[in-house]
Amino acid sequence: MNSLFRLAAVGSVALLGAATAHAQQNNRFTISGYVRDGATGESLPGVAVVHPASGQGTTTNTFGFYSLTLAASPDSVRLLVSALGYEKLRLARKAERSFTYDFRLKPSSAELAGVEVVGSKEEKIAESTRMGTINIPVNQIKLLPALFGETDVLKVLQLLPGVQAGGEGSSGLYVRGGSPDQNLLLLDGTPIYNASHLFGFFSIFNADAIKNVEMIKGGFPARYGGRLSSVVDITMKEGNMQKLHGEGAIGLIASRFTLEGPIKKDTASFIFSARRTYIDILARPLIKANADGLVAGYYFYDLNGKLNWKISPRDRLYLSGYLGYDEFYANDEGSKRDNGDYNRQNSALGWGNRIAALRWNHIVNDRLFMNTHLTYTRYQFDVGTTQEDRFTDSNGQARTDKFALNYLSNIQDISLKSDFDYVPNPNHYVRFGGQYIRHQFRPGALQTEGSTDPSENKATGRNIGANEASIYAEDDVKLTDRLKVNVGLRVNSFLVDKKLYPSLEPRLSARFLLTEQWALKGSYARTTQYVHLLTNSGIGLPTDLWVPATANILPQKAQQFSVGAARSLRFHDEDFEFSVETYYKPMQNLIEFREGADFVGTTDDNYESKITSGQGWAYGAELFLQKKSGKTTGWIGYTLAWSNRRFPELNQGQLYPYKYDRRHDFKLVVIHEFSPTLTLSGTFVYGSGNAVTLSQGRYSLGPYSSSIEDYGTRNSYRMAAYHRLDLDLSHTKKKRWGEVVNSFSVYNAYNRHNPYFIYLGRGQGSDKLSYRQVSLFPILPSFSKTFRF
Repeated sequence: MNSLFRLAAVGSVALLGAATAHAQQNNRFTISGYVRDGATGESLPGVAVVHPASGQGTTTNTFGFYSLTLAASPDSVRLLVSALGYEKLRLARKAERSFTYDFRLKPSSAELAGVEVVGSKEEKIAESTRMGTINIPVNQIKLLPALFGETDVLKVLQLLPGVQAGGEGSSGLYVRGGSPDQNLLLLDGTPIYNASHLFGFFSIFNADAIKNVEMIKGGFPARYGGRLSSVVDITMKEGNMQKLHGEGAIGLIASRFTLEGPIKKDTASFIFSARRTYIDILARPLIKANADGLVAGYYFYDLNGKLNWKISPRDRLYLSGYLGYDEFYANDEGSKRDNGDYNRQNSALGWGNRIAALRWNHIVNDRLFMNTHLTYTRYQFDVGTTQEDRFTDSNGQARTDKFALNYLSNIQDISLKSDFDYVPNPNHYVRFGGQYIRHQFRPGALQTEGSTDPSENKATGRNIGANEASIYAEDDVKLTDRLKVNVGLRVNSFLVDKKLYPSLEPRLSARFLLTEQWALKGSYARTTQYVHLLTNSGIGLPTDLWVPATANILPQKAQQFSVGAARSLRFHDEDFEFSVETYYKPMQNLIEFREGADFVGTTDDNYESKITSGQGWAYGAELFLQKKSGKTTGWIGYTLAWSNRRFPELNQGQLYPYKYDRRHDFKLVVIHEFSPTLTLSGTFVYGSGNAVTLSQGRYSLGPYSSSIEDYGTRNSYRMAAYHRLDLDLSHTKKKRWGEVVNSFSVYNAYNRHNPYFIYLGRGQGSDKLSYRQVSLFPILPSFSKTFRF
């Protein structure tokens, strides 16, 4: 293990030393600073800062910081700063030595902020070394049709090639043949372990509190680790530093409100956002009318908050947090007797996340930027029932018997991470850093309590602690005018129950310019994942269990090879981007429940005996065409893919298709602005049917024995193809105090009966068994009203 850390340390020092030596040339100076939104003070990531005379330039990092080192010249230095949705800004200044300059970009009235569909960076797709990376502006997410009028970040990501939904209405992500636990979901750099509300139909991310969404499907930079399939990096807004701003919406099943503004202008700001459903309130009269004595309901809520404090020109402090919870409950008062005796039963299922993050940004010098991050995250679900019976015994004494049964599971992380961005010159962008995570797992704990017999009070389960550490270094280096590479190395270690798992993860991405518009690209990444998700459903239900790698359960591992081509083109003064990527991803040490096992009764002491491990292979091709400017914008995505798995103890050791193996997947997204106040958007999706396992026959061993099902080969049946059209029409009304947006959406516009699941049953008036399809959502119109001030 020590040798691995030495190797990574030597690699980091070599990269940094080479870059430093390259930068320490005579007659050079550096311009550095921040780029921010002139109206709100928000930092702007991915903004191009270019020196037109030399053709050299850079882009701002995640926190809006830039650094550009140039050769000294007797003439004034002239810079051009540009980002879609903002007016271009030019700077001309005499530069005899390095200096700091902060840019404030003015939103463009001619170029609407909603013009860009995917990717907010000026860097063209053909110029970047990164593959499988897509950046989605939140204003585009809000324009697309939404189920029940609730804008959902993860559902928009499902409209990208290579990304699937788990099922009808689900917000789960299945990326390039992977499972939901293989996605690293980050909110302000803090991992989220369960991002679902309403049993998977909505995600926890409130779009009103979000600034930026970036998804990486392949070619992972060395700074990301811990998952096999994708990274979804979501950044919260920092809070308006100039004036008070509010935004909210009232929908069919939920309402939300966001307030942001300065605590001290240009020095400190805040943002607070809240959302809650009222399904329980709407359904309560109906339940009460049909079930006397029963009180049942379901609700969820989200709370987001963030403080932003500019301590000095070189230091900035952020404190952010999230709290969310779902609860389904059913309280039955039962029967009441004349003498006051009664019996009642209360049942509940709840799950939720808590996260907190403290971040310190520090400009070490004009070429070195540091971000230090202290985070806390906790996810827990619990299901329980309580029975209480009051009765009068034979002696006329009132007695109460009470029994409670609760099952809970949770995972908790505390992490400290430091990242450094070093930009010695425009041909090198060096990143390096390290992270330590203290994991605490409680896969399953069963608690019982009986009031009349103390011996019945007991609890099972234990906490499993684990330590994870990593260091990394990477350099995005331009070797020639045509060849640019991103080379990196990540070293991880995971210690659990005295078992140490080290891993060495090389990363490489490259692009070669054939012409100014065409580029060939390739990437390789090795990844390791030390946490597993035990699941029966595959759609991210709260009863899925997070468990660590142990001495008996090896960490998941994967390699991903990608090759492709990209082109930027301009047609009739409008911008388009086209890319094609192929990938191959072998995976090892995947886990599944053994045949017949599930989460019921699974505890910390027995979960390993219920697990079997195996391998997986995913490969395919993705095509992506996007239109980035003009009144009509949108994209077309198509994926041809295979995803197979083999477990020695499942399906008789034979290869079988993964449940979400989908051969063909097509997505179309169109947004058209009739005017600045009227927008029509639509999405169409088509996908081959999911693979399921169905009984192929039934037999019995004798007249008195129960029947036995013959299920044949695993996942050998394909459900019907899935396709759906959604539409949204939004109209904006200007008011003296702000604006109101009225949105009318139609989900499943032509009422397609898509399969949700298949069961074996009898039709009306028939004793014959047959497979029957259940469809979840018919055509669903919805209306929402959004206000901003």
